[in-house]
Amino acid sequence: MGAIYDKVLDMDHDLEDLEMQVVRYKPEGLDVLCRKSKFTRKELQIMYRGFKQECPTGIVNEETFKEIYAQFFPQGDSSAYAHYVFNTFDHDRNGSLSFEEFVMGLSVLSRGTLQERLQWAFNLYDINGDGFITKDEMTDIVSAIYEMMGRFSEPMIDENTAKEHVDRVFLKMDINRDGVITFDEFMETCRRDENITKGMAIFDTVL
Repeated sequence: MGAIYDKVLDMDHDLEDLEMQVVRYKPEGLDVLCRKSKFTRKELQIMYRGFKQECPTGIVNEETFKEIYAQFFPQGDSSAYAHYVFNTFDHDRNGSLSFEEFVMGLSVLSRGTLQERLQWAFNLYDINGDGFITKDEMTDIVSAIYEMMGRFSEPMIDENTAKEHVDRVFLKMDINRDGVITFDEFMETCRRDENITKGMAIFDTVL
């Protein structure tokens, strides 16, 4: 499991309800979430207790999400990458994550099939959600990853490194050379060359 998932599971203890001057978000029934996700009822109970400790209102906004991410990547600036991950988790684009959205995102990333995880990765890189990945979008994500990994990473990375990485990967993925990457091109390239998937560093930085 990844760091965020482990952090949530580690909070397996009873928590007193906090008196809040807001309406609490009530999650779907655990049975429904069990069917929709790849987690057991017990795991969901543990995760919800942890989620409520971090987010007593039952929802998490982007700033809180960024603060959580920053704890796992103190060596760099994770704010930009956390922003993109948050948007990918936030399916209804309302600016906050419900427990269900949080669980479904973690379910795909920690236990999803390769197909499901690559679909998630495509959605991450497709920043504007138009069904295509442009070179600018890929540059934004890769640069955010490099910023998060920090200047102390080995080997040393800089803007030129990011640009070279994007140029190389984009050239491989843009099979028909039309300047954008479709989902089919993305999947075909990843299936053909697993080094591309590893080089994108997605799952190492999200999990």
